[in-house]
Amino acid sequence: MDQLIPIASKLQDVLGAVGQNTQLDLPQIVVVGGQSSGKSSVLEGIVGRSFLPRGTGIVTRRPLVLQLYNTRAMGMSEDSEESFENIVGDSDAEWGEFLHMPGQKFHQFGEIRKEIVRETDRLTGNNKGISNNPIHLKIYSPRVLALTLVDLPGMTKVPVGDQPENIEEQIHEMLLQFISNPNAIILAVTAANTDIANSDALQLAKAADPYGNRTIGVLTKLDLMDPGTDASEVLKNQLIPLKRGYIGVVNRGQKDINADLSIREGLKKEEEFFRTHPVYSHDRNLRDKCGTGTLAKGLNTILMHHIRECLPEVKNRISSMMGDVQQEMEALGSSNQQSRSSLGGTLLGLLSKFATNFASIIDGKGGELNNGNSKNLAMVELFGGARINYIFTEIFATSLMTVGAFDGLTDDEIRTTITNANGTRRALFVPEISFDILVRRQITRLEQPGGQCVDLVYEELQRIASQSEPKELTRFPILKDRMVEVVSALLKRCMSPTQMMVSNLVKIELAYINTSHPDFIGGSRAVANLMNREGTQEPRRPMEIATPQSTNSNYYNAEDEDGQETPYGDGDKNGIMNFIFRGGKTPPPDKSRVQGGPPTIVHLPQVPDTMKQTDVPPTDRELTEMQVIKSLIDSYFKVVRKNFIDMVPKTIMYFLVNHVKDALQNELVSELYREAEIDILMKEAEDVAQRRQACQEMQDLLGKALEIVNEVRDYNSFNLE
Repeated sequence: MDQLIPIASKLQDVLGAVGQNTQLDLPQIVVVGGQSSGKSSVLEGIVGRSFLPRGTGIVTRRPLVLQLYNTRAMGMSEDSEESFENIVGDSDAEWGEFLHMPGQKFHQFGEIRKEIVRETDRLTGNNKGISNNPIHLKIYSPRVLALTLVDLPGMTKVPVGDQPENIEEQIHEMLLQFISNPNAIILAVTAANTDIANSDALQLAKAADPYGNRTIGVLTKLDLMDPGTDASEVLKNQLIPLKRGYIGVVNRGQKDINADLSIREGLKKEEEFFRTHPVYSHDRNLRDKCGTGTLAKGLNTILMHHIRECLPEVKNRISSMMGDVQQEMEALGSSNQQSRSSLGGTLLGLLSKFATNFASIIDGKGGELNNGNSKNLAMVELFGGARINYIFTEIFATSLMTVGAFDGLTDDEIRTTITNANGTRRALFVPEISFDILVRRQITRLEQPGGQCVDLVYEELQRIASQSEPKELTRFPILKDRMVEVVSALLKRCMSPTQMMVSNLVKIELAYINTSHPDFIGGSRAVANLMNREGTQEPRRPMEIATPQSTNSNYYNAEDEDGQETPYGDGDKNGIMNFIFRGGKTPPPDKSRVQGGPPTIVHLPQVPDTMKQTDVPPTDRELTEMQVIKSLIDSYFKVVRKNFIDMVPKTIMYFLVNHVKDALQNELVSELYREAEIDILMKEAEDVAQRRQACQEMQDLLGKALEIVNEVRDYNSFNLE
């Protein structure tokens, strides 16, 4: 199992060289804590050498990814069983390397400290600025255990120097970025001489790891606690429980650093502190939770378990990335020069593949999307022909069903149209011409949404065309542009007859108003339905329909035997004639006027330039006529709307979608496959060679990473004892 951690470190090196495209969440230990909590001292204690910048305030201003390599595990004294504290070796066996300075070894750890400062200042300046761009450092030594750690800036609240006003928020987001990785183990460092309930490190760790499954608490400065006090309650995991528990350490103080006390001497001093402490030395359970060596070994064990669990996923992700790179390599093709005949064959293949993809995507067979993600896309959202069907059913049909027969048509307009249709005299029945005029106006309103549906499908076909481009087409930008031009021209050429046919559908409906349509209600049924509705309402007062003095009577018969005028239908008050023609505006002549006297001169009022009926309330007859007309319009409009909803998708499919799909390949070949233009069309882009080389390097690096992972054969068979 000790080989797992070096393999993970090698793997991280390879993936770090690959770049940001390889976002593999490798197992690593992330160190977080407040300023001056002792994070850097803990790291130096694990490494065994002093190499990190020291000072007051915020010193760590960029993340430091620290990889420790045990040189004995790499072939030097692999049999050694010496303790962590007592391993001694030649200083030449220890060195550091920075990823930004490949091949250069730093044997003096003071130079490592200076390089960290220089690299930090290079990006952040020298006035307390911060950056989330990490520094990668590898330490090789026989006195370390193979670990991968990340040191992060300490949490602060008040900006100083060049720090922005939101420095607390920036550092908080930076820390969360590293510890939110589910494969990261959080090392929460807290000073023991402070109240652990106020620990910023534990609070931040809880935000990313609420159950404490991957958080280790580290208590520093145990030697600075007040006399008579100890951290036994915390170390026994009783105060704020963590699944991984707590480990206490004693680091070098500022006095020791000023006295140039070495790390090795500091570790001996730490061991002496715990061995002579009245509490920690007498409790074996506490003794096993104290010391930098215990912390390093515990971290090593946890990391081995963690890597074992994560390695299969890492391998799967590398394999997936290898497949993606391989597909891109195939799309870029080989760099060998091809003859004109082979270029012609390649051109025909690309044209055929494009047309096949276009037809397959429309027909729902999937095709090969140019993003290589058609399977995932098919499970997440609609694409291709399904989107066109969605336009027909959910957008066009649903929108037309919300269009009412009387949208934009008022009762006053209906009343005026009926009156105008009567001409110089009142018709005995509702004039049919008024129905014809009004229903034509409403049918005309359907033409615009039909045209919009054509536009939507046209845009969708353009979208499908862009998705149908083969990956190999990226090599040939001129051919790609020409193909886009040909497809666009074909789509535009098919748009005109499609729009014309949709417009003709409306004109066909306007050309002949089929009042014999089986779904049309007809005049008789409209009147009958109206009479039935009137019959269910409260009957009119007798004086409104029988007395000649009623002001609602407009039409009169000749005088009866007694010389009295009677309204139409008076003999049969329930007849249809009485139902339609009752009511009016002209009152009967007043026979009670005084007879005799000189005749008076009658002066007619001036005829208005514009005559409207809206100033006078409608009579019962007019209300009845409007109800009949509205019933007829509503019935016939629904018939036409139903036909239109059915015919527009069929028209678009025949004149646009199917025609483009069937004619696309012939159109591409006739326009693009020309002997004189093959060399121009098949000219590779200038960056293809660079992209091909980059893909080859990426493939080599991923292959190397896969080989490193495969070094662990049958990792499920490793026991953890």
